[in-house]
Amino acid sequence: MKQTRNRPSILAGSARWIVLGVFAIMMLIPMYTMVINAFKPQKEIIENPLLITPQSFTFDYLWAAITSSRFNVIAAYGVTLLFVVLVNLFCILLSAPVAYVIARGRSKWHLGLLLLFVTGLFIPGQVTLIPVVFVLRVLGLINTIPGFILFETAATLPVSIFLFSAYLRTVPRDIDEAASLDGAGPVRAFWTCIFPIMKPVIATMIVLNSIGVWNDFVSPQIILGPSSGIYTVTTGVYAAVGQFSTDYTQVFPTLLLAVLPALIFFIIMQRHIIGGLVAGATKG
Repeated sequence: MKQTRNRPSILAGSARWIVLGVFAIMMLIPMYTMVINAFKPQKEIIENPLLITPQSFTFDYLWAAITSSRFNVIAAYGVTLLFVVLVNLFCILLSAPVAYVIARGRSKWHLGLLLLFVTGLFIPGQVTLIPVVFVLRVLGLINTIPGFILFETAATLPVSIFLFSAYLRTVPRDIDEAASLDGAGPVRAFWTCIFPIMKPVIATMIVLNSIGVWNDFVSPQIILGPSSGIYTVTTGVYAAVGQFSTDYTQVFPTLLLAVLPALIFFIIMQRHIIGGLVAGATKG
């Protein structure tokens, strides 16, 4: 009876792993195709796009993409990294205090403010691009770095405030009361006592925001524009490859160079994503 009773659970577990394995393979096929074709000549890419051909394996195409005059990958890395750092910095400075006020508030206005920010999660960023372009043009910030930083920062606020406020609700109010007894006001209490213990969720937001800004193509392409001469990794790839390019020995190595830093960063920091997202649930 015991073996019969355990058999359905074993079958369910096996089926679950099979389904997850199939989906994982489907998601990894594009990455696999990009990686192996970054080191193959044009003929091999066309004839055997999914096969590894060791006899034709070479780093020449990857080196050509690194030293290409059409796409300065080092400059693109620097520009995109600057955007990532600034967006994360402004996002934390703006969203963390707002989330603290919402989490510690008890009135319906605080709940309404949270719902207002949460609604931003359901609005695609591409929908807001056209009105944003008009606003930035009026302010004289179109085709400028400050204009792009403002847009990207605003785009990260809804999810940041939502996760920060959810995490702060699990932080005991005793910490605030102890800080006030020591003579600290709300601002000082937050930055000196509350903010340091927000490291798990802050790490999560940094990872999510960094990958989002690094991989964003539409926003920098429209807000910065080709006329500004400022290229991120994604817009630089688009400019280098070209709209009608069929030279796959240039396409795949360039794409690999664009994706590789984000992929390495995600692999190293993925445990922080899970840890930050479940921190509030485990504390509550």
